[in-house]
Amino acid sequence: MADAIDRAAAKDPLTTVELPEDRFYNREMSWLDFNARVLALAEDPAEPLLERAKFLAIFASNLDEFYMVRVAGLKRRREMGLTVNSADGLNPGEQLALISARTQELVERHGRCFTDQILPALGEAGIKIVHWGQVTGDDRQRLQQYFVDHIFPVLTPLAVDPAHPFPYISSLSLNMAIIVRDPETGAERFARLKVPNNVDRLVRVRRGEFDYLPLEDLIAAHLGILFPGMQVVEYQVFRVTRNADLEVAEDRDEDLLQALERELARRRFGPPVRLEIADTTSERILDLLINELDVDPADAVEVPGLLDLSCMFQLYALDRPTLKDPPFVPATNPAFAEGENPKSVFATLRDGDVLLHHPYESFATTVQRFIEQAAADRHVLAIKQTLYRTSGDSPIVQALIEAAAAGKQVVALVEVKARFDEQANISWAKALEKAGVHVVYGLVGLKTHCKTALVVRQEGNVIRRYCHIGTGNYNPKTARIYEDLGLLTADPDIGADLTDLFNVLTGYSRQTEYRNLLVAPQGIRDGIVSRIHREIEHVKAGRPGLVRLKMNSIVDEPVIDALYRASMAGVEVDITVRGICALRAGVPGLSENMVVRSIVGRFLEHSRVFHFGNAGDDEYWIGSADMMHRNLDRRVEALVQIKAPAAVDRMARLLALITRPDTRCWRLGPDGWYRSPEAGGRDLQAVLLRGGAGAE
Repeated sequence: MADAIDRAAAKDPLTTVELPEDRFYNREMSWLDFNARVLALAEDPAEPLLERAKFLAIFASNLDEFYMVRVAGLKRRREMGLTVNSADGLNPGEQLALISARTQELVERHGRCFTDQILPALGEAGIKIVHWGQVTGDDRQRLQQYFVDHIFPVLTPLAVDPAHPFPYISSLSLNMAIIVRDPETGAERFARLKVPNNVDRLVRVRRGEFDYLPLEDLIAAHLGILFPGMQVVEYQVFRVTRNADLEVAEDRDEDLLQALERELARRRFGPPVRLEIADTTSERILDLLINELDVDPADAVEVPGLLDLSCMFQLYALDRPTLKDPPFVPATNPAFAEGENPKSVFATLRDGDVLLHHPYESFATTVQRFIEQAAADRHVLAIKQTLYRTSGDSPIVQALIEAAAAGKQVVALVEVKARFDEQANISWAKALEKAGVHVVYGLVGLKTHCKTALVVRQEGNVIRRYCHIGTGNYNPKTARIYEDLGLLTADPDIGADLTDLFNVLTGYSRQTEYRNLLVAPQGIRDGIVSRIHREIEHVKAGRPGLVRLKMNSIVDEPVIDALYRASMAGVEVDITVRGICALRAGVPGLSENMVVRSIVGRFLEHSRVFHFGNAGDDEYWIGSADMMHRNLDRRVEALVQIKAPAAVDRMARLLALITRPDTRCWRLGPDGWYRSPEAGGRDLQAVLLRGGAGAE
């Protein structure tokens, strides 16, 4: 099969067709477009109010990470004098200028949404964010006492003068810039005060009510206590974002954990990449902060309203169910539903493959149960699993520990380089190791991102292998809010493939060919591109050609160029992408047979699906890889082909529902802008919630 695909690609004359230079859209601007779609959910009055507040918080958290990683990387390349351009031809400096302008526009829109829409609506719902001047009587007295007892003892005002240098400002901390005057001499001094981050940002004004005072307002009202005998001339709130992109030198002679822990300690001292200030900040304080922090003025972002709206997560936690999406209980996949007693996962899989769709189907009663039953089963000899992101209190981690304690061979490949989860992964990896689990920390130069589990079981005189391959992490918490697919199977070929893959991950195997998997960094890009070329051959032979992809991001130039050539040849190309999309859809002569949509909603669309029509002999693949350079070149990723007839039928129904013309989504135009969803469209996630994974 693979040889036939490669021969078809080699004969394709379109591979020599010159493609226009402006065919790629900038990935950073595309990411900002994605975050704008998140913001649009906060602006949508049809969304429940606290869900809108939550999307404000998600937008803010997303932007923090974008600056800590992507903007930080561009700044580093610019400062090193690197002139390497992005695929769209922009150098780092040009990209930073575009990012700065677009960010200021979005931040202003974000702040206005909060002040003009969310705040008044919250007030009408009985949830108020007040200022100190609105607090009176007993409430004021009680908050004053709260400040004296709980806040004042932990505050440390730091003076800035010839004897006191400007203090270090930790990343993402909320701070106050204060100017005080000596009433006797008239001399003015600057001080910095850090707002504590170990207490609630929004302080409850009175019991039984939903009135909240921002912590910085409470502190500002009591600055006289902090600076006795001085006059407070001005104060403003500000926030600094620092470079948090780790660069770990993976020297084989050095323990990776030690190197990573050293870099984590350095992360907090990364250079500033953004300064957030209130839009009321005076030029005087702004100039002082820019000079002392050595921040580019273009990176000073003016914020209307409250800084750091991630505090909206605190409001979202309120017990106000009428202001949120209706709760739902994930269904148990019918294959595992059998009265009150859990059905044996192994017996079920011996009857055939099971395709899972989270969060509509329970993670706990399927994937988690698979690992827990394997840990408790006396016939299980070994469990091997990759862990990219999970939680330290995860039942899966506990099951692996119990399996090791029971004498089973347990191997956990823990990716300690998973960004922003490094410290947590190190901690529970050490706990696994201490319990007797064989812990492997991945391959030098690569992140292990594939989502795989292998269980080896003795059944009479036969050794049988049971497998799980998914699109999402083994994290019970995110499995409730991330949309993902997974395959549970006892297929001997897939079992043999996973055995070979784990030998690559834990040993010195250099295997690159597999029976029913595509594995990066060697095989996924070529496997996808060759199948796209096969669709071109079908069209040339008078047969229909179809490529449907669903993923988080698509940036990889060879894959995009193959899709362009497929569109030019007459192949129907349909792409659903949640986040970054560097290709241009609907461009005459280039991508007019291509549709790109984006679905952003209650659940994070996280699954990766690859469908090739193959003239009626459809191929469906799922797995961990997005079409990005990092996934295809610098990570271990795995895609598995869905072959069982019932699972294939289910994949077909799901993609048909996603691509229906009336499914509500954002559509990418040839100008690079996304068109808002049309009124009255069908909400994909709502349909799946109503009908389960088998809906339509």
